[in-house]
Amino acid sequence: MTDAPMTAPASTATAGEVLSRYLTEQAGRFLRALPQAVGEAGARPGAVPSVNAPGGTAGTGELLRTVRRIGGAVHTFGALFEPGWAEEFRAELRWLLTLLAQEPAYARRSARLLAALDTLSATGSAGETGGPGMLAGHQGAPKARALLDRQLTLARTRAHSTVLQELRSARLHALADRMTLLVGEAPLLAAAAGTAGEVLLPQAARAVDALSVAVQALPLRRAATAYQGDALHRLAATGAQVPAQGRAAAPGAPESADNALAADDAPWHRVRVLLKRARYAGEVSGRTDPELDELDLVLDRHQEAADAAVTAATAARTPRITPATAYVLGVVHADQRLEVEAARYAFGSRWPSLSLAPDGWEGPPAPRTA
Repeated sequence: MTDAPMTAPASTATAGEVLSRYLTEQAGRFLRALPQAVGEAGARPGAVPSVNAPGGTAGTGELLRTVRRIGGAVHTFGALFEPGWAEEFRAELRWLLTLLAQEPAYARRSARLLAALDTLSATGSAGETGGPGMLAGHQGAPKARALLDRQLTLARTRAHSTVLQELRSARLHALADRMTLLVGEAPLLAAAAGTAGEVLLPQAARAVDALSVAVQALPLRRAATAYQGDALHRLAATGAQVPAQGRAAAPGAPESADNALAADDAPWHRVRVLLKRARYAGEVSGRTDPELDELDLVLDRHQEAADAAVTAATAARTPRITPATAYVLGVVHADQRLEVEAARYAFGSRWPSLSLAPDGWEGPPAPRTA
């Protein structure tokens, strides 16, 4: 957020003043981080740092954070902006967010999968903490690790090349120009002239309401047991089948296990998006909640574990790999699906009875970096 002084008392600041100040601060951060991100991308494949880089000093990580916050503000408080401008601006922000997130996501996925495989294949003695892993000494473990490492390194390299090309494109320069103009004045409508408490807080509350409705639709009762293991068994009710190694499902065949799991994950991914929007709306309106920050991290882990499981399943269907290698990848897939279930349990056990309806406008909160 911003630590600039307010130009009007907190109780009388207009929605436009507060929203403009927030967007100005985020746009300034974007413009300061952009040259660093371009330099990082031009260094070498794999140089783009994680979005969770410590301290938030990494250029690409800072760009991701500012793009998410600006996009969330424009989405939640869209009624205060010119409709055509808001729609086009959000589309460009989505493009940049998708572009920037790919390489760090592959890096985190690689670290997650390789660490899981190393733990599963650990050969510690029974006297050591944890003992040997269930894949200790398995002949397929080294080949499975090499396969995952090779495939994810290739994916990261391709993503890196795309980022390097687009960060010097006319499209990005046009978006940077938009950010420069945003620092000056956002195209706000007359409705933004109302006081912040009367205009911003109800719209922020609607973002929280949308989140609460989506959470109510989740199977939280089913996720109420830690590390519950019935997730894969539920697929039997759909008639889901895993295609044979190296083949696609036959036309007209029952829904694949991948599609069934994707459908099972989709509502949770939707809640993750809505939770981020609620967080950012709270930042703008001065009604932040630390619980939302914690839940956001939980759903980030859910997303990453689900994506890692898909990667392991895809690798297991690589043509001409040995059955032993495919078996190891299947175990890694199951391990990541248990991580998915663990994240769901953590979310359900922490989900609060949110009520961010304010008693009054408090002004912008302290600066945030996460």
